[in-house]
Amino acid sequence: MSNNTIFIEKLRSSGLRPTRQRIEICKLLFDRKDTFHFTINDLNNSLTRITNEKISLATIYNTIHAFKEKGYLKEISINSNKTYFDTNISNHHHFFDEDNKELIDLNDKDVGKVKIKKILPGKKIKSVEILVKVANNN
Repeated sequence: MSNNTIFIEKLRSSGLRPTRQRIEICKLLFDRKDTFHFTINDLNNSLTRITNEKISLATIYNTIHAFKEKGYLKEISINSNKTYFDTNISNHHHFFDEDNKELIDLNDKDVGKVKIKKILPGKKIKSVEILVKVANNN
């Protein structure tokens, strides 16, 4: 099965029409072996550089959020106005380099046991994912 066929199936299963622009978004996100961390603006800039065409921010935004809702992407909120997306949807931790504005995977083996002492009534913990913010030593 070709990657384009996989991308078309991924788009359709997310409730999206498989347009040329959306297939280009899929190629950039999923046609790679390494994890890809990005903001909507990062993705927009990369798409413009790679495709030499302007894909509307609305198309990018709607595609990314449909993929997130379907479980193809993970959303990582850094603060109230900065959100990254991750193509690695497994439960895992991250460093956030505040100087370079870069999200970096942190493996489970690099984090000791985490103990949560508070329980919310009627809720169960689905996962624990740690975000470690780092900056230069100045």
